[in-house]
Formats: sequence, C-alpha cells, structure tokens
Amino acid sequence: MTEHETRDEITGRYRRVCAHSDATIAALTIDSPGHVPWWPRPDVLLFNVLVYVLTETSRHAGHADILREQLDGEVEMGAEAMARRGQDAAFWESRRAEIERAAKAAPAHRPDRV
Repeated sequence: MTEHETRDEITGRYRRVCAHSDATIAALTIDSPGHVPWWPRPDVLLFNVLVYVLTETSRHAGHADILREQLDGEVEMGAEAMARRGQDAAFWESRRAEIERAAKAAPAHRPDRV
C-alpha cells in the first residue's frame, strides 16, 4: 500500500484476495501442485502455501501486537492485568462460554463470508 491509496482501496483488495483464496481452497485438494516462481523451491503443494500464509499472518499479527503495546502501554495478559481492567476469572469463563456457543451454532462452512 502507498500513502495515496484509500482505506477502501486497501480493504477492497484484501477482500478480493480473501475471496480468491477461499475459491482456490474450495476448488483444490490440499496436495494440489502449484508454482511460486520467487520461492527458492518454486514447485510446491497447496499445503505449503497455506502453511506459509498462516506463518506470515501469525508473524505480522505479532508485529501489530508489539506496536499496539507500544501505543497503549498494556503488555501483560495475566490475571493481574485482567483484574486491573475489571476482568476476573468469572468474566473470562463467561466470555469463553459465549464464544464456544457461537462457534457451535455457526454453520460449518460459509462461502458467502470473506
């Protein structure tokens, strides 16, 4: 992205890539061959690409978390930090149960979602 791109342009491109990725994953098997010319070993399986994307996403999410920590000063996620925010064990058990209920109620596959 550049300084001249709008938020809508950037998120629109992201959504198109997500839709293309979802379609690719739905259409191919995990051991489908692929070719990534700029990789050291360019002949790969879809599995390799998915692992790479997952790894990169995790890495960049970690970078974003570091930046967030620098902005808001909150680096702790333990019980003491949660208690300072008024979030005790009962709150987190309730939150976990809420997320679990939502996950169990959700359809197994939502191709209409990006």
